[in-house]
Amino acid sequence: MLEVAEYIGIISFTLSGFYIAVRNNLDILGIFIAAFLTALGGGIIRDAITSTSPTSLTSIYPFLTVLFVVLLLLLLQFHKKQDYERKPIFVFIDSIGLISFSISGSLIAIEHGFALSGVIILSFITALGGGIFRDILLNVVPYVLKGGFYGIISIIIGVLIYILNYLNLLGILSLSILFVFGIILRWIAFKKNWKLPNYTVK
Repeated sequence: MLEVAEYIGIISFTLSGFYIAVRNNLDILGIFIAAFLTALGGGIIRDAITSTSPTSLTSIYPFLTVLFVVLLLLLLQFHKKQDYERKPIFVFIDSIGLISFSISGSLIAIEHGFALSGVIILSFITALGGGIFRDILLNVVPYVLKGGFYGIISIIIGVLIYILNYLNLLGILSLSILFVFGIILRWIAFKKNWKLPNYTVK
């Protein structure tokens, strides 16, 4: 289940990184770097925190997955398509990546015996760390800091997985239900344009 969640997240966030790179007019190398950072950056940070060898560096398959998805998108000329960031299919795919990585990060934290705060942090970092790195590289404010309810969903997933584990209810069925719940929550937040309070100096 954990490995499936990882690869679903990699594929989904490769697409997200590809789009951001194209929107910022990056060249072919920039597109690959943005895609790799978005898809694999959070997992590398997570593995560093847990003192384990990053899977994306010890296995060729995450690298090949990103490479294949980027090449496929270029072949299908997705770089010529405009304004698909807010289209339902893109939001759905991005949601899959967000929830998948939040779940995988939380499960790894549980495996290492982390407290609630640790589970939340690993859920957040796994899902959003790569995107934050990408945005810093592009010299823009990370999307999670201005993207409304986006980061909160990852935190909610972490809290719920911790509770499920505490109640000995963690399993394929409960994780599948949680996955669907996360997708629905993300979709509702997108459709309703939910945002956190924004404070500015006047």
